Amino acid sequence: MAESAYARAGVDTARAERAVAGLVDVLRRIDLGRPSRAVLGSGHYANVMRIDDRLGVALSTDGVGSKVILAEQLGRFDTVGVDCIAMNVNDVVCVGAEPIAVLDYVAVEDADPDMLRQIAEGLREGAEQAGVEIPGGELAQLPELIRGHPSPYGFDLVGACAGVVALDSIVTGAGIEPGDAVIGIPSSGVHSNGLTLARHALPDLDEQPPELGGRSVGEALLEPTVVYVRAVLELLASAVDVRGLAHITSGGLLNLLRLEADVGFSIEDPLPRLPIFELIAARSGAAEAELAEVFNMGCGFCCVVPADQVDAAVELLDSRHGGTAVIGHATDKAGVVDVPPLGLRGDAHGFRPDGA
Repeated sequence: MAESAYARAGVDTARAERAVAGLVDVLRRIDLGRPSRAVLGSGHYANVMRIDDRLGVALSTDGVGSKVILAEQLGRFDTVGVDCIAMNVNDVVCVGAEPIAVLDYVAVEDADPDMLRQIAEGLREGAEQAGVEIPGGELAQLPELIRGHPSPYGFDLVGACAGVVALDSIVTGAGIEPGDAVIGIPSSGVHSNGLTLARHALPDLDEQPPELGGRSVGEALLEPTVVYVRAVLELLASAVDVRGLAHITSGGLLNLLRLEADVGFSIEDPLPRLPIFELIAARSGAAEAELAEVFNMGCGFCCVVPADQVDAAVELLDSRHGGTAVIGHATDKAGVVDVPPLGLRGDAHGFRPDGA
């Protein structure tokens, strides 16, 4: 089998998936000496811990990934904090929870006051967009572990989010039925996944390709992840029957299969592909199937609702995120995501050309 463009750039996703499976297998066998409080199984966007018979706390954690290298190379640290908040709160809201707090962990090569102030500005911006507090965090100075690009500006940024949800209001996807509509909400760009491949394909961060309309590669790649929380919470509070919520990150539209539904999905009208993805495709040599697995390709979040409630849902979501549209529907092909316009079919093993 030919090596993927992502593997050539330094990320072997298949190996990583095997490693995660081994990690999860060990951790799920923790002997508590009491019944578990976890409401959901592993693999969803967040888990919910039962507090009492009515209330649960949703928990998730994520980082910014190699996007921090872009920040170091560009000497701009005021946007990655938004990414840190977004990657966490967007996951927590997928189970129907209201995110209420994020804790941040910042590991640095050197505790540079200006760099940390800029990171904090991004965290504050992201927190205000999501309506969450940052009640605490941790700063670790680890020069032996973290080297910058360039030094001494090496850092890593990770968050953990907590949300609250009524146990009878958890959204898992279990209620999705064939024929339900899939609504796509646009992304702002690469967000915080696939940056290793993107940087490998576009090494000159100062380049201003015509495809980017005057923006530099660095500016386009550093564009922060969209925070979808307020729009999704409004949808959850409306009369619309929200049956599934999916944060489209690494894995692309295959993230729909993380929903607990005995259905598949057909994406007949994917959202427009953003220029940055066209540029990465042209420069990386990655196959269409790989691009669809690594990147969001222009769709950052999906909501699944009954077909007869589409108009109300799209109108509400589009008021906050212009360009929101119906992109497909649920099918009776359980565990399969078809994207006919791209000639792709995907399942738990990834995307491939339809018919291959």
